[in-house]
Parts: sequence; C-alpha cells; structure tokens
Amino acid sequence: MALVVQKYGGTSVGDAQRIRNVAHRVVQAKEAGNRVVVVVSAMGHTTDELLDLAAQISHEPQARELDMLLTAGERISMALLSMAIIELGHEAISFTGSQAGIVTDTSHGKARILEVRARRVLEALDAGKIAIVAGFQGVSTAYDVTTLGRGGSDTTAVALAAALRADVCEIYTDVEGVYTADPRIVPEARKLHAVSYEEMLELSASGAKVLMLRSVEYARNHGVLVHVRSSFTHNEGTWIREEDARMEQAIISGIAHDTSEAKVTIKGLPDVPGVAARLFRVLADEGVNVDMIVQNVSSEQGRTDISFTSPTEDLRRVEVLLESTARELGAEGVETDPDIAKVSLVGAGMKTHPGVAAQMFQALADAGINIQIISTSSIRISCVVAASEVARAVRAIHESFDLAAEAIHREQHPATVTGQIRAVRASEAGT
Repeated sequence: MALVVQKYGGTSVGDAQRIRNVAHRVVQAKEAGNRVVVVVSAMGHTTDELLDLAAQISHEPQARELDMLLTAGERISMALLSMAIIELGHEAISFTGSQAGIVTDTSHGKARILEVRARRVLEALDAGKIAIVAGFQGVSTAYDVTTLGRGGSDTTAVALAAALRADVCEIYTDVEGVYTADPRIVPEARKLHAVSYEEMLELSASGAKVLMLRSVEYARNHGVLVHVRSSFTHNEGTWIREEDARMEQAIISGIAHDTSEAKVTIKGLPDVPGVAARLFRVLADEGVNVDMIVQNVSSEQGRTDISFTSPTEDLRRVEVLLESTARELGAEGVETDPDIAKVSLVGAGMKTHPGVAAQMFQALADAGINIQIISTSSIRISCVVAASEVARAVRAIHESFDLAAEAIHREQHPATVTGQIRAVRASEAGT
C-alpha cells in the first residue's frame, strides 16, 4: 500500500464542480489501495481578492493580521473538498496548517517550515480516512498563524510527504508537467519525462512557475519523489528526482524566462577594496534579494560600474537605499531599468558539453537581440535582455537547440500510482 500526497492548486479547485472533480480523483487513488493525503490551495483568485479587501481597509496591513486573513482561503477549500469526498461515501477529515503540525519560524508572509509534527494526520490515515490539509500556512514557534509565501502550498505538500515518508508527492496543476519552454510562447515546446532536482531548482529560480523554488529545495534535501501533472487529464506528467544515467543524455532540459526583475546600475564607483561589500550589505540588511551581478573593468581613472538585477517590486526601495549609499561611496549616480527580462538555458548535460554558451549567444545574435548581463552556473546560462525581446529570445534559443525534438529515450510507466513509483524507483537504482 503506497502513501501518496496530492496537492491541488487554485485553478484545480476553482469552483464547486472542479472541487467535485478533484474529490473523484482523490477517491480513485484511495480505492486503488493507497493511503492518501491531500493539500489544497485557495480557490481561484481568492487570495488576490483577500489582498484587495485588506488594501481597502489599510494601506499597510499589519503582517500578523494579514496572515490570519489570507489563511481563510485554504480553509474554505479544505472543508469543501472534505465534504465532497464524504458525499462520495469515503471518510475524510480536514486540517488547518497548524492542526497538521506545520511549524514555522516567526516571519509573517514568507515563513519557513522548521518542523512537521504530523501525528494527527497519521492518526487519520491509520483510521482509514483521507486527510485534507490546508496548504500555504502553518503555526509559528510563537503560536501565531503564518503563511509561506506565494506558491507555499507546494512546500506544504513536499514537507508533509517528507515527514510521512510518502512514496510520491503528486503536484496537480493546470499544465501537464514541465516543458522545454513556456508553451504559451513556444507552442511546439515538449513535455519533459523527468528532470533532476538540480535542473528544476535552476528552472524555478529562473522564472519557471510550475514549482515553487523552496518546494524543490525541500524535495532535494529530503529525497522526495515529485510528480508534476495536470488535474484535468490522467496523463503522466514530469518526474522530479535524483539525476540518473538516462537523464544525462539530454544536454539541455529547458528554457525559463522571468519578467519580474529590474536592472540597477551604480555608475562610476571608486574601484577599491570593500566598495562592493558595503554596497550589497545595505541591500542585504533590508532583505532585498539580488540575483545577477556584473562589474565592469576598471577605467584608467580607477572607477567602475556595477550592475545587478532585483525584483521589480523592490525597485523603489532599492533606489532609496542606494541613493544615499552611492553618495557616501563617491559614485557618480544610480540608474534603473524595469523593462528587462531574464532568459535562462538549463541542463545537467551542459557540464560536459562545450559550446553551449556560444550556441545560445549566437542564437540571440542571429535574432538581433542584445545581451545586457550574463550569469552562469554549472548547469545554467542566464542572459538579461530587453523585456520587449523576451518572447523572441525564448523562441530563438528553443529553435537553435532543437528542443521540440522527441527525447532520445522515453520510458512508459504503468498507469497505476504504485506501478509508476516502482518503475521510477527502479530507474533510479539503475535496474
């Protein structure tokens, strides 16, 4: 008997009929002989609607009360899904994040999970019930309700799967898996059969919206087998797991893009030791995330420019922080550009295949697209381009690497959850 954790996003539980559809899918998994835990997000645009209500009441809602408000969305979903399952003749019980034992730090809005005390969930499973857990939320060490940030239900599901030692964590969404590029930009993009944890981390960090970054980190750290699939079909999706020999055959896994960042340039900084440290310490102390960084070669006058990217939502804060700091450091000024986008090529195979960067840059050059910043890791190459060019950039790179072509090797897994798990585990073991 397999223990399966299923997570359903807001689109999957968007209305009463979709909740009933999810209930049928959950019951099917139960009737197939599995022990089932379900994590749900808020219905549709509920979270956005609650944020809008809060904005109508307060220009700067108090963080604790905002968390208390936002967790209501998932509570609605969990109760309705539990009711729908009971209507189908199965026992179900719903739990809030705190009732499910999701213990977090005291940060409101972006809390991190410290521990999962899943005793009540295990008791429900032992009693033959289907456990429904509200995603996106937990309880802090100070006994306050907390939220995990956008996409936090993914993290809830993976954390529960790790604590319960689940056989698989199924992430149900409105797409059929992880694709070589966003199908809305590249219609011929191909669904990937399997992606390594490291590749998925890079894709998520580079703008792919399929899985929240922290959920992938949690899955990698705890060895959770993740299956991303559509809640509207029964097709197999994409497996997120440890890298294996078969997966190394693909040089490139996919392309991600991100239009949520802005570029900041500090002009004419004195090129002396300690300047960069002081500059970025100011941002770090204020909790501002910095992504790509590039420093120009020092001029004859001993000055240099430093550019970096940061979330557009933090741009105003960054401008205020850097105006005074730049003056103190003797810089010539600060320039910002919110109209940029990051395009990233990701693939574990590029570690042993030279020429990938050259091919990517040539594809952009042939398309007449200028590169503003370049950043790399062992399995990723990222370029900053103008926001207006991002769709053309993604298509040009996708075509250059022929990512629409079918995979060299493609495994077909049995239809049952247990059969799929066994096949994937066998592949990991190299049998």
